Amino acid sequence: MDKIPSFGSRLRRNIVTVPEIIDQCSGISVFGQVLKSFLFSTDVAIIRNTNANAIIAVYPFTPQPVISNALILAADKPIFCGVGGGLTTGIRSLELAIHAEFQGAMGVVLNKPTPNSLIAELKEKIDIPVTITIVSDKDDIRGRIKAGVDIFNVSGASKTTDIIKRIKDIDPNVAILATGGKSEDTIFQAIEAGANAISYTPPSTGELFKEIMTRYRDE
Repeated sequence: MDKIPSFGSRLRRNIVTVPEIIDQCSGISVFGQVLKSFLFSTDVAIIRNTNANAIIAVYPFTPQPVISNALILAADKPIFCGVGGGLTTGIRSLELAIHAEFQGAMGVVLNKPTPNSLIAELKEKIDIPVTITIVSDKDDIRGRIKAGVDIFNVSGASKTTDIIKRIKDIDPNVAILATGGKSEDTIFQAIEAGANAISYTPPSTGELFKEIMTRYRDE
């Protein structure tokens, strides 16, 4: 294969890069774009300075339209927004998902407790992919598929590969986004198990600043 022409910037060299091994994924095609790497972050500065294909913006608070709106406006790549499913559910999650689509989100993400009835209702109301988080192979995978879920977001820690294999045994064609862990080995294991895309958790801004400050002190 010919070498890909590359263009960079003196001012934007210091970006968060995802592990190259993620390129081995098949990717998930969404509206004609093939997405292989998802950055797990709500930090606008990091979102603006990464080579990941897309962003998965889920946070441990009640979803708020002002937050998703700010992230969508700031990002220069597709965003999948969290719209609840646990404490925030029902009509509120539905309205959050509709708002996210209207603001330009490429997809929505629901938490593990989401009832299948809400997934089915979302599929009738919005025209962007519905993603459900899976944390155990005991989750109702068949029910999720029957409800119409588009993407499984597998976050099972050490059990991630087992969950991926179980999902693929039930439906080999369903799309899977999986956490890759902290090493290339765990990312490769997830890909081998059948993950179509990988989510990567970047260092915090504090950790990134620490590296820069250490370099400044050495200089």
